[in-house]
Amino acid sequence: MGLVRRVSEVLLHQRGNLFGWLPVAMAVGIGLFFAMPAEPSGAWIAGVGVGVFACAALAWRLDERISPVCVCTAMIALGFVLAAVRAHHVAGPVIDWRYYGPVEGRIVGMDRSGSDAIRLTLDHVKLDRVAPENTPHRVRISLHGDATLGVTPEPGLRVMTTGHLSAPGGPVEPGGFDFQRHAWFARLGAVGYTRVPLVAISAAEFDLRQAVFRIRMTASARVRAVLPGDVGGFAAAVTTGDRSGISQDALQDLRASNTAHLLAISGLHMGLLSGFVFGLLRLIFALIPRVALYWPARKMAAAGALAAASVYLALSGGNVATERAFVMVAVALCAIMINRRALSLRAVAIAAMIVLTLRPEALMGPGFQMSFAATTALVAVFGWMRDAEIKIGPKWAQPVVAVIISSGVAGLATAPIGAAHFNAVAHYGLIANLASVPLMGALVIPAAVLALVLAPVGAEAVGLWAMGLGLQWILWVADFVSGLDGARGFVAGPNPWVLPIMAVGALFVILWQGRARFVGVVPILVALGLWQTGARPAVLIADTGGLVGVMTAEGRALSKEKGGGFVARNWLENDGDGVDQARAAARWDTRAHLGPAVIHLSGKRAAAAFTGCATGEVVVANTELPDSDLLPCLVLAPKLLRQTGAIAIRDAGQGPHLVTARDMAGDRMWSRWSRFPEPELSLRGGAEKLARQND
Repeated sequence: MGLVRRVSEVLLHQRGNLFGWLPVAMAVGIGLFFAMPAEPSGAWIAGVGVGVFACAALAWRLDERISPVCVCTAMIALGFVLAAVRAHHVAGPVIDWRYYGPVEGRIVGMDRSGSDAIRLTLDHVKLDRVAPENTPHRVRISLHGDATLGVTPEPGLRVMTTGHLSAPGGPVEPGGFDFQRHAWFARLGAVGYTRVPLVAISAAEFDLRQAVFRIRMTASARVRAVLPGDVGGFAAAVTTGDRSGISQDALQDLRASNTAHLLAISGLHMGLLSGFVFGLLRLIFALIPRVALYWPARKMAAAGALAAASVYLALSGGNVATERAFVMVAVALCAIMINRRALSLRAVAIAAMIVLTLRPEALMGPGFQMSFAATTALVAVFGWMRDAEIKIGPKWAQPVVAVIISSGVAGLATAPIGAAHFNAVAHYGLIANLASVPLMGALVIPAAVLALVLAPVGAEAVGLWAMGLGLQWILWVADFVSGLDGARGFVAGPNPWVLPIMAVGALFVILWQGRARFVGVVPILVALGLWQTGARPAVLIADTGGLVGVMTAEGRALSKEKGGGFVARNWLENDGDGVDQARAAARWDTRAHLGPAVIHLSGKRAAAAFTGCATGEVVVANTELPDSDLLPCLVLAPKLLRQTGAIAIRDAGQGPHLVTARDMAGDRMWSRWSRFPEPELSLRGGAEKLARQND
């Protein structure tokens, strides 16, 4: 009872400041759903749903000193249920074989792949000799070679081609990014490519969504016609969300200078646009005496800014990042309209709960994590400065000081998340952002609004010209900064627990009231310690058997200098190694093993020339080996790897330990491991296992 009383007193002291913990509790529930090793049954989900109402009822009846515990429990359960319902709602067929044949569908998305190929997303899909109930809701195909010579893709157009399709791939290493989960929530049931020109089957279908899509692509084409090259591609990305017009070289410069976030229509762009429209309308209303004196001009300006933000949301395609930014801006503008503080931690919490309710899966992505980390930190720091009446520098310098503080705080808040997800740190990112971000607000966004206003009379080129000047400067800054020595550093990927522990500590520092908040520094330090002491796997094996990576004293050695480029790039990035695949492959012949001896057999000739192996060795092949069960070593071939996914071999202190992607991802509806029996793997080899079975 003493502990309960003590907890009650602590919570009572925090009364009025607990609202910010509600989205945190929701996030815990969502995280628990995605961390489960097996798919929860319908009865299990229903039971948790009943728990939501039970905890809410208890919170209503109990004393206010203990009711927050029940509310927190209810929000955790609610997050779990929302994630489960969302996962089942987007469920659809996923092909589990390699398909080659006719592919027919309606174009509902266009972008570019990592190899800079045009990529189309199709719905209303038809596949040859595949029943409708087994046909994916959506497929995504990249256009290679002669495929670009066919009909020009346009929104809503129904097309046909002959392509290669397969199921979305799993993590490239155990615990890595799970593309299968990402594709599941995007309703992608197959991905692939085609080298055959597209053929138009019927004219573009008309509906509201496709009409908006068509307007976006038309606007993007017009922007790039006025502003050629990377400047036009940048302008199209900022105005319409179409990033297909910017080159890979410019994109790499932006990433190396930590200014790539300016490409995505996110909180910065939405905030600058709505802020500019809000200020412009306030100025216009102030010039009309009757409106300024008798009408609620501030609320009307907020309503106008909300309308402008809504148009921007539709024009940009309404992707997840833009929806998230719109929710945050809408909450702030609605707060103004009901006479509440626009920028507060409560407003950030409301926006986070709305986003997590609509798209619980967003929690697992870097976009949600980075945007809310930056927003929460900025609101907390500027709120503290406002309450403490802290002002730095003379009044005329306040805008410059605000930009410097904003860039520094946002950069510090998002740096660990960016490093964890992208394994890179831009050492001069603060300089690049200080030279670029102010111009986005002072020139680029106002010019974009001017272009939109002038578009109906065909004079949008005036605004686009001014917009191009600002974007030219930003691209120049990115090119200059990325060319500096040591502009970009690489860091190894952290343990999966690092970011959650760090987030809990940071949130405790921000949300808790009183000196006890500084206890949150301890989890942050613990997380950083775990990050520094974490060891990368001694051996990594691709799920096709086509590539092997062995850790050496010089870094990871790769078994091939070509092929499996996506896998190789991800392995090296997760190692914090900045070399390319060819240089990593040069380490293979002279490697000093830091793990078990590994033999890689690539192709049927290598498999035919294979003479044998010793106990404790690992043989990886991209084709099946005859009588592999009789060998004294562990043989990993395609048939077995389909049951396990990618494999990592770690040094567990008591000898090498095998971890599979299946072990880490669990048997979930998007991974579909339940189709295969779970194999028993041992470095002792198949011969000893067979002998034990015979005994």
